[in-house]
Amino acid sequence: MTRSSEAGDIGRRIAQLARGFYHPADLDETLRGVTAAAVELVEGADCADILIVTGGKHFRSLAATSELAEHLDDVQEQFGEGPCLDASFKYLVVRSEDLRTETRWPRFAKAAVDAGVLSALSFQLYLDQESMGALNMFSARAEAFGPLAEATAEVLAAHAAMAMSAARSRGQFASALATRDIIGQAKGMIMERFGVDAVAAFELLRRLSQDSNVPLAEVAQGIVEAGPERRDDRETGLDATSV
Repeated sequence: MTRSSEAGDIGRRIAQLARGFYHPADLDETLRGVTAAAVELVEGADCADILIVTGGKHFRSLAATSELAEHLDDVQEQFGEGPCLDASFKYLVVRSEDLRTETRWPRFAKAAVDAGVLSALSFQLYLDQESMGALNMFSARAEAFGPLAEATAEVLAAHAAMAMSAARSRGQFASALATRDIIGQAKGMIMERFGVDAVAAFELLRRLSQDSNVPLAEVAQGIVEAGPERRDDRETGLDATSV
């Protein structure tokens, strides 16, 4: 496949995604579409997420395609450095071609390499003076993101920024952040209750949502409202051994 035909295929795929983004939809669903498209379309991207920082100190990882992306955001919050933070607050685009030799964020770079990540690419998503964010992609390969990957990611970042701006005008943004927190609480309760890791806990939530045809956020809310006491598995519908 030539570079021009490859770019054309990506352009058509992004156009298809864009039409879906502009249908009325839940913000979380829209952002998950953006990050999933990033992994699908941005050559070299192994995982992606959207980091939002509110009030300069409250970090939220939204629509992460893997636990690794969330972990890398946690590391940046812990150390106060990293590509996602620089993209959120300073630069439109931040790229690290090889974190093994990265000097801008030494503590983050070491933690990322230890986790198996060698490249990072982040695009700023401006929200307002109190809330900043970035679309972030990570790769297990060094020098993973070329010019075409960067151009594709820039288009996806623009979609994410517009979706979040529209959601804010409709009053959905705060609700989306609250939903993310509820899902996180439910995951934590499942992890403690059944002795599983975060990935298995989310899979239990997702499976219960599908089986009951109830939105994931509502399933999570029900688990949180039920409290820490372990209920009969037949009542909850959760079965840790099935994951």
